[in-house]
Amino acid sequence: MKNTLIAPSVLAADFGNLQRDIEMINNSEADWFHIDIMDGVFVPNISYGMPVLDAIKRHAKKTIDVHLMIIDPDRYIKEFAALGANILSVHYEACTHLHRTLQAIKAEGMKAGVAINPHTNVSLLEDTIKDIDLVCMMSVNPGFGGQSFIENTYKKVRQLKEIIKRNNASTLIEVDGGVTNKNAAQLVEAGADVLVAGSFVFKAENPTQTIKELKDLVNQ
Repeated sequence: MKNTLIAPSVLAADFGNLQRDIEMINNSEADWFHIDIMDGVFVPNISYGMPVLDAIKRHAKKTIDVHLMIIDPDRYIKEFAALGANILSVHYEACTHLHRTLQAIKAEGMKAGVAINPHTNVSLLEDTIKDIDLVCMMSVNPGFGGQSFIENTYKKVRQLKEIIKRNNASTLIEVDGGVTNKNAAQLVEAGADVLVAGSFVFKAENPTQTIKELKDLVNQ
């Protein structure tokens, strides 16, 4: 049986009621917490930093999947490990020495992820794919929640799946941005293993039910 993972994006949560929303994810059928860290340099927005992640960690009872949308992420690898990140994804476009960065993440006991922007060709990951635990494929331009899904993502997921198979790698494919019940099944069919959903979950009338329906939809 398939087990496609659902990772609600905390960026879309209500920050006035953050503990409530964290508990909602804990009690739902979601698998991971997806945490977007933005620096206002690599992307035009600033999200939240270490104190907020520390607060999330105090209540979260599931895997913490941290996505760094920042320049020079190597500076903070040890800090995010100390804050409880289980998976740490850095952007391909922000890493001059990607292999070294991946090794540094694993040395701190975390799984190593690589995020790629919509314009970045997946073939650029061929040489490091066996060192990558997770590829976070951006299906919107990074920096803001609530954007429309980029249709070319299906093709990129299929291409990346081929690279993973060809290299006998165990890398998971995560899709981040504009994921809804309208495209989730197609993404899984193309080869996605993890779906990040932000606005679709947190703007729903019943987020817990929405997570359940999404989970059921992609694991039929």
